[in-house]
Amino acid sequence: MRGLTIPVVCLYLMALPAHAAEPLIQNELGMKLVLVPAGEFLMGNDTPLDTLAKIYPQYERKRFEELGDEAPVHKVNITHAFYLGQHEVTVAQFRRFLAESVYQPESQADGTGAYGYNSDYDPAKSVRGDAFEGRHRKYSWRNPGFQQGDDHPVVNVTWNDAVAMCAWLSKVEGKKYRLPTEAEWEYAARAGTRTQFYTGDDPQSLLSAANVFDTDSAKNWAKWQSYALTGSDGFAFTSPVGSFAPNAFGLYDMHGNAWEWTADWHDDRYYANSPVADPQGPTSGSVRVRRGGSWHTWSFYARSSYRNWNAPSTRYTLVGMRLVRETD
Repeated sequence: MRGLTIPVVCLYLMALPAHAAEPLIQNELGMKLVLVPAGEFLMGNDTPLDTLAKIYPQYERKRFEELGDEAPVHKVNITHAFYLGQHEVTVAQFRRFLAESVYQPESQADGTGAYGYNSDYDPAKSVRGDAFEGRHRKYSWRNPGFQQGDDHPVVNVTWNDAVAMCAWLSKVEGKKYRLPTEAEWEYAARAGTRTQFYTGDDPQSLLSAANVFDTDSAKNWAKWQSYALTGSDGFAFTSPVGSFAPNAFGLYDMHGNAWEWTADWHDDRYYANSPVADPQGPTSGSVRVRRGGSWHTWSFYARSSYRNWNAPSTRYTLVGMRLVRETD
């Protein structure tokens, strides 16, 4: 593993004064949260297109040319430490939130359902050509079209569902919960690295650290076989959280398993005018940023700097969440 190493982080945690925040806490839902220290990093990506083409020889060049929103690379100062979920929110944690809050997720409240995997579904015969079937009432966080255990990341949750969960936890615990800003997310994902992934620049290095599109997933999407990692991570769909190696901050699945909602609106031009200290993203917009990739995501789109987005009401079989609890 390149960049900042786990022992360095351990030394940081050992050096915390007695009155400092705990390095690892557990909340009312059994959710473990890791203390991410304040610090500076370079946000974004400036890798030359020719270099990306060498790393990903099977990709069309136009895919590299569509990364304008990852530039310019700019310095960001995260001025306050924050707690971040060690794992993505799980099915069991989301179920308990719904039971105790009586909140109705949007897929149920609006009666339109969500998206899901169906082996008999043919994307070529659908209006949008989407990889998954939907939106349909039979799909929801309970049923993404494949089997999940309680310890798998919950998916098919909207940005609004995530915000509702944060509001409920804040009320119950008397502590401020929220979604991470895009800057906080990338800072936490990089954990001191400047490579494409926290495991390095080689996409194949993800096999030990991430559940992304590999030979297991590609069995269900033969036409995309060339984009799969040449190896098996053992999971065709979502995996139990924490199944792979963590990054140097002790965070799991920052690449892959489920896309994670962030707090920010998306704007292609925001990086050019982003403040150095604690950027909060644009003040308005129509789509919210999601980060990290999923079990179905090609490795190129699971990079630390890659930005994707959806409308806040989107519920999709690849999208979940990870929460922040503020230290103050």
